[in-house]
Amino acid sequence: MNKTKWLCCALLIMVAALLPSLTLAQNSGWTCPAGFAGQTLNLYNWTTYVAEDTIPNFEDLCGVTIVQTFYGSNEEMIAKLRAGNPGFDLVVPTGSSVVTMLREELLQPIDLTLIPNFANVSEDLKDPIYDPDNQYTVPYQWGTIGLGYNVEAVGELTSWSQVWNYGGNVAWLEDMDAMLGIALIILGYDVNSGNPDEIAYARDFLADNGGNVRTIAQDDGQERLATGEVDIVVEYSGDIFQIKADCAANPEKNCAGKFDYVIPEEGGFRWVDNMAIPVDAPNVALAHVFMDYILDPQVGADLSNYTAYGSPNQAAIDQALILPEYLNDPIIYPDASVSERLFTVVNGGDTWARTRTDAWDELKVLLSQ
Repeated sequence: MNKTKWLCCALLIMVAALLPSLTLAQNSGWTCPAGFAGQTLNLYNWTTYVAEDTIPNFEDLCGVTIVQTFYGSNEEMIAKLRAGNPGFDLVVPTGSSVVTMLREELLQPIDLTLIPNFANVSEDLKDPIYDPDNQYTVPYQWGTIGLGYNVEAVGELTSWSQVWNYGGNVAWLEDMDAMLGIALIILGYDVNSGNPDEIAYARDFLADNGGNVRTIAQDDGQERLATGEVDIVVEYSGDIFQIKADCAANPEKNCAGKFDYVIPEEGGFRWVDNMAIPVDAPNVALAHVFMDYILDPQVGADLSNYTAYGSPNQAAIDQALILPEYLNDPIIYPDASVSERLFTVVNGGDTWARTRTDAWDELKVLLSQ
């Protein structure tokens, strides 16, 4: 799953002006527990999926060092852990992948008593179906997968059928659950179907409608849109909002109003990313401290104000720490009319996963021919 988070300096200045005091040390009551000075936390995360000061502030407050390693998809992260944890203390899996990780015993339980800021999490994001009672995960960010597009080239985009029939270049997302899920919904099947025939129909539907696909992007779909390589991308909401914000902050680029994002009328994908501790993590205690830090209201607000994704931190929302233009946007924080068009995929077991993985791999071969 692509989570590239890039913002130019001008945008950061703009956000800082809207929230005059974003510095954690000045505005948060969070205090690092004693005894961690000199230690190291190894974080395995989506690419730059933190605000500019998230890591430096934690390092300063705790006197520690964070070593960041990045991945571009859940599959890449899981494959790395399957081979044996090389030293990661904390990972950030999407909810649909947590079941797989638990089944394969890749995660260890967390101790919520060591994460008092878990109380700040919105009630609707606690006790998720993929991790009852939050025994292994706490939420990090959430958002949607829909369509980012060049308004000047495409016009108004409202339906997946416009994507299939578009005469220009399109990029799909390297996310089999989202892409197969869309096809299943359009074909009238359950988005969580594990029926091999229905999965095959979804694969074939995508193959039949993928003639305009220039690439299946793992890490740079929004950049391909911004540079004009493609006119439509299946993408994460925050990535598209970020290029929109970049255009608004840099009038010399002449791209203000050029890009937009939509949840098509047939549906889109809702995901939740989570913090979790992998088996054999070297520094479990510091991993708990970092999770508590992320769930501080100010830290959580800074994070979501940077990524343009939904905050799971109800305290940050209640304290009006989220940028109002983000909080009031029905795509970032969907209203009822948008939410009813969103689906979530829940892993249905080993056979279910193999069926989908095989279909996705076969689809990519078909599209490459």
